[in-house]
Amino acid sequence: MNRRTLLAAGAALAMPRLARAQAGYPDRPIRLVVPFPPGGGTDMISREVGTRVAAATGWTIVADNRPGAGGNIGLDTVAKAAPDGHTIGMGQTANLAINPALYRSMPYDVLRDFTPIGLVAQQPNIIVVAKQSPVRTLADLFAAARARPGQLTAGHPGNGTVGHLSGEVLNRLAGVEIIQVPYRGAGTVVTDLLAGRLDVYSANPLSVKGVLESGDVRAIAVTSAARARAFPDVPTVAEQGFPDFEAMNWTGLVAPARLPEPILARWNEEMRKVLAGPEIAARLAAEGSEPVGSTPAEFRTKLEAELAKWGRVVREGGFQLD
Repeated sequence: MNRRTLLAAGAALAMPRLARAQAGYPDRPIRLVVPFPPGGGTDMISREVGTRVAAATGWTIVADNRPGAGGNIGLDTVAKAAPDGHTIGMGQTANLAINPALYRSMPYDVLRDFTPIGLVAQQPNIIVVAKQSPVRTLADLFAAARARPGQLTAGHPGNGTVGHLSGEVLNRLAGVEIIQVPYRGAGTVVTDLLAGRLDVYSANPLSVKGVLESGDVRAIAVTSAARARAFPDVPTVAEQGFPDFEAMNWTGLVAPARLPEPILARWNEEMRKVLAGPEIAARLAAEGSEPVGSTPAEFRTKLEAELAKWGRVVREGGFQLD
């Protein structure tokens, strides 16, 4: 048999298996692994998507929170699961794009061990100062940093997060030294900011929503490439002298490698239907996020670009976690 005949025979044999995989799917509850604790942003979007996909399809989808190691523990559970569509995971910027460069040892290879299903949502960081601060723009912030080198402080949600690394990038681009200070909880950061013990905070929008609305803090920039829908009056970092700057928190569904194509196509279809609905757009907007939706190929391209981008940032900054 020649090569073409062999390929045709292989495809013919595979078709019944793929048809059975689709026809009998799912045959038990689907586990949606959330690699962070309940109550956070990744948990919220995971449950929103899972609940709405379940309602549309009749599937039973159960959220399974597996926090730890910056999201690595949960995603490793997905990577090592059977590729039958009964284990799906919600990845995000940290555990899919930053951690592979940040950690000395990783339990999975992002491009080898996962099937990208599709991008779900994205969210910028918002850079805020206390209302009593004289700083109103990034130019003001960097002028103050030059006048008091090594004395200004910037809070962020933890080492290796988008808030941390984007702050380090801005330090290099602006030629300043603003000390990056990691915090475990948003409440403590806001308290220190309002008390004057911290000069600036690169925040998840939800963590400062209340104090923004009350006027206790003032937004000076967002880290998205274009102005965020949730903050149309806040200029981007790029608008303020740093062209092409973008640092986004994003989420995306992944499955174990070698997920059968019919199951992949069905999940992508259902995910995109959910994300196109007005209800979830409104829910995300309240959190400062926007729905995305993408094809699996588009998500893989995004992963490749983000791995290269954040890997370069981690290497240039000399950051490393055990």
